[in-house]
Order: sequence, then structure tokens, then C-alpha cells
Amino acid sequence: MTDTEKLTQLGRDTPLPQSPKDAVLETVENPHIDTSYLVRFLCPEFTSLCPITSQPDFAKFAIDYLPRQDLIESKSLKIFMASFRNHAAFHEDCTIFIGKRLVKAAAPVWLRVTAMWYPRGGIPIDVFFQTGPKPKDIYIPEPAYTPYIGR
Repeated sequence: MTDTEKLTQLGRDTPLPQSPKDAVLETVENPHIDTSYLVRFLCPEFTSLCPITSQPDFAKFAIDYLPRQDLIESKSLKIFMASFRNHAAFHEDCTIFIGKRLVKAAAPVWLRVTAMWYPRGGIPIDVFFQTGPKPKDIYIPEPAYTPYIGR
């Protein structure tokens, strides 16, 4: 069975998991394991629920990583991120949970998660997760970070 034949979500109808814990993050073999490079995912329409009020919370995520053996399969990431839609957790919990799950799934050389949460109660909350110092031998652009400015 090839690496892509092991995928259970790509190219198939995949129902949204009931919670992020039920979501499956899939990986594929990195075809350029001999090359150091950066992968960036942007998730501009992330939603979750406030654990106290059940009101929706909205955020923009930038996920940067240097792959090792495995690449994060993008459809499984999309479904994983969407699984937070009915999940009640504080901003910090969602952000750190996402970072830890990505590390567990793909064991990257380095990973950074930038979460820019829209204001609730007038206060925007930005949460940052990083697995260690930025590697020096590769171009890593700053995250697509845009601090909230009132409109």
C-alpha cells in the first residue's frame, strides 16, 4: 500500500468530527527529506465556542513548520481545524492543543502557531506556540501577524 493509499479523508466525503479529539490528522511521506524548507498553512476563518457563554469565538491562524519525515496532509488539517466549530475552550487552550497535536502527528523539525483572536468583550487575545528557537539556516518569514486595530 502506498503512502497516499493510506489516507482516509483526501478524495472522500468526510464528516466533521464531533470534537477535535476525534479528528484524525493524517500525514504523507516528505519526498524532499534531504532539503530543509518551510511550509505555511493559513486558516483565516477559525471558529470555536466560549466555554462559559457558548458564544462563538473567531480567529486567524498561521501555522509554520519545517517538515522532517512527514508532511501534514492539508484536507485532514482543514477538517481538524473545523472540528473546533462546536468545541468550547478558551483561546489559549485551543491554540496550544492545535500546536501539540501537529507536533504529535508530524514530528516536525520546528513548528510555530500564531493565533490572532478577534475581540470579545473589547479585548483581542493573540496566542503564540513555538517548539523551540527559529532555525537559522532557512528563510522563515514573519507570521502573517496583524494585531487587531479597531475599525
